[in-house]
Amino acid sequence: MQPKAVVLYSGGLDSTTCLAMAQADGFTPFAISFSYGQRHSFELEVAKANARRLGAADHLVVDFDLRLMGGSALTADIDVPKEGVGTDIPVTYVPARNTIFLSFALGWAEVLGSFDIYIGVNALDYSGYPDCRPEYIAAFETLANLATKAGVEGSGRFRIHTPLINMTKAGIITAGVGLGVDYGLTHSCYDPTPEGLSCGHCDSCRLRLKGFAEAGLVDPLPYAS
Repeated sequence: MQPKAVVLYSGGLDSTTCLAMAQADGFTPFAISFSYGQRHSFELEVAKANARRLGAADHLVVDFDLRLMGGSALTADIDVPKEGVGTDIPVTYVPARNTIFLSFALGWAEVLGSFDIYIGVNALDYSGYPDCRPEYIAAFETLANLATKAGVEGSGRFRIHTPLINMTKAGIITAGVGLGVDYGLTHSCYDPTPEGLSCGHCDSCRLRLKGFAEAGLVDPLPYAS
């Protein structure tokens, strides 16, 4: 029987690649997504439609509302930057988001009897979010083994898998294609049209398009412009 792994799955390019990688590593993936009041909620519809199709044994959607706190262009009435960002942490950073997400994933993993969590963070072709760095992931892994019954009793050791963390976007796409990922079943845009078309200009779209171009491939998604 294959061991279980909880995979943080947004419906985006990176998390979908992570889902495929968890399967390739011999795990049965259990996908977890979050409805947190995000502006780009179309990604969640993509995740709901495709999680099982992409190989998830189960798909849990956790519902809470970070709009109550705001503080990000993804959860407040703040314009999503277009045509590139500066060197500072951009306004699309959602305060403590990965800590919140990983905490839910850790809880579900403990219930499932799983000690493996996959998250598609990347520290090369990324927007500069502090909760995508290797030192953050290492710290959370330490926390996971201190803060859980399973960790304290020694029935297993939690591992946070970050297979994409040192990969370029082009490398991620190439690896995903090699694993049979259909990137037409993903969505990355922070500011899509009401119909779900990607804007082509936000930081997430720009990184995605750059990755496909550098990989010598064509993005299968339609864009508004």
